[in-house]
Amino acid sequence: MTSPGKIELREVTSPGKLAPNEILLKIKRIGVCGSDIHVYHGEHPFTPYPVVQGHEYSATVEAVGSVVTKVNPGDYATARPQLVCGECRPCRRGDYNVCESLRVQGFQAPGCAQDYFVVPEERIIPFPKKMTFEQGAMIEPASVGAHSTSRVSDLKNKNVVVFGAGTIGNMVAQFVQARGAKKVLITDLSEFRLEKAKACGILNTSNAKNEEFPIAIKRVFGDEGFQVAIEAVGVEPTITAAVKHIEKGGEIIILGVFGFPPKIDLSVVCEHEIKLIGSMMYKHEDYKEAVKLISTGKIKTEPLVTRHFPLEHYDEAYKFIDAQGEKTMKVMIDL
Repeated sequence: MTSPGKIELREVTSPGKLAPNEILLKIKRIGVCGSDIHVYHGEHPFTPYPVVQGHEYSATVEAVGSVVTKVNPGDYATARPQLVCGECRPCRRGDYNVCESLRVQGFQAPGCAQDYFVVPEERIIPFPKKMTFEQGAMIEPASVGAHSTSRVSDLKNKNVVVFGAGTIGNMVAQFVQARGAKKVLITDLSEFRLEKAKACGILNTSNAKNEEFPIAIKRVFGDEGFQVAIEAVGVEPTITAAVKHIEKGGEIIILGVFGFPPKIDLSVVCEHEIKLIGSMMYKHEDYKEAVKLISTGKIKTEPLVTRHFPLEHYDEAYKFIDAQGEKTMKVMIDL
């Protein structure tokens, strides 16, 4: 992407000789996410142009360096897109997902929208061949769900509200159920997305256009209320609703990307001892957990794939997403 809205396809030379710890991947599927759309419209504040996009993907292993042991040629794999320094305090304590110098492939570094892509062994994530390439490309967004739900102290037997039924909110709700929550309610303004949530096993839904939030809480949870909320939208009305209605002492995970700083009643946060907890991307173990739960069928991805486009029509994928609006979940690029 040379500038907002302008994509060029170029012939490039094949990667050269691999370093001992490097792996050559042949890309098969690339998922388009909301952040990619922001780059397309010139609305991503941390992405310079030109940039090769793509950060959620599946591939086959084409070749491996001399010391690589985790994968072999022919295996199926993906990899974390995070480039970290390994030296700052967050990195040294194991929180490399919030590295002080974090760069993400597809945004601040070249991404995977190319036939061949080289990654180091430390970021490789193999997945079983019983999984499809579409499922493999969904490991990245599923890992966001794995990480954000791990930020809660304990989900077992708790009632949970997930704000937002897009791909990420859907994955979050599925992980909440997989971690043993008592009841899960997912809210959105799109009936299409809520139907996709039901197709993935999230039975309790509420369309905020048609049902006020307190009524939805009462309908689903009765007098028990909810103890955990996960905000996966990034707008003021949802975070204020979470603060206003969550049980005292509850936990709110902030996952959505806010375009504008929201006004939150911090007096309620203080007096109710509500915990506000941020969640940023994922770690390696989140990828592994996503592979495990997708491969065993506990996390469903098939209902979320809306349409496929070939690499040569990358720009048509963006135009399709813009035109379809709320009736699009995950668009795949095929190589």
